[in-house]
Amino acid sequence: MTSKSLTTVTNELIESYGNTAKNVINAYRAGNERAVGFVDHSWATAVQKAGTRLSAEVRGNALSAQKKISGLYTNAVTLTSDGADVAVNKAVEIAGKGVKQVAANASRFEKATGVTALNTLAVAAVPAAQAVVEVATKLEAQSGALVNKVAGSKTKVKVAAVKRTVAKKAARARKAA
Repeated sequence: MTSKSLTTVTNELIESYGNTAKNVINAYRAGNERAVGFVDHSWATAVQKAGTRLSAEVRGNALSAQKKISGLYTNAVTLTSDGADVAVNKAVEIAGKGVKQVAANASRFEKATGVTALNTLAVAAVPAAQAVVEVATKLEAQSGALVNKVAGSKTKVKVAAVKRTVAKKAARARKAA
């Protein structure tokens, strides 16, 4: 079993939380899509039940107005959820770069001073960090299940995929060194 560095484990944790956030965003999107569908159906049923009490023009206008309102609402949900996706992606990217920079600075500090306390502390913290990653991974999986529950039994929504590319890149970098 290869031991992971604190940097690798921390980046896995950041990615897991990013995927969980994306799953919550997808649940928001799917839930709103279902709500719009329900409101559209209820509105159309109510207009149909009114039947001859409303003129054909009024019925048509009522259905047209509902479609426009639903379209505006759907566009707003799409814009906010897409914006949230972009924000999460950027936050994960910046956090990952920050972790790499902190690790590089710690390494430079240790080389300059000859003190290895930071490395010792990092090695000691890895088991605790791995335990947190396991919990975060379970949370990520549950958030994926939540997305599909919110979307409904007939629909399966694509949940954020678990990517562990950081660990692969770190392993390649160690092999190259």
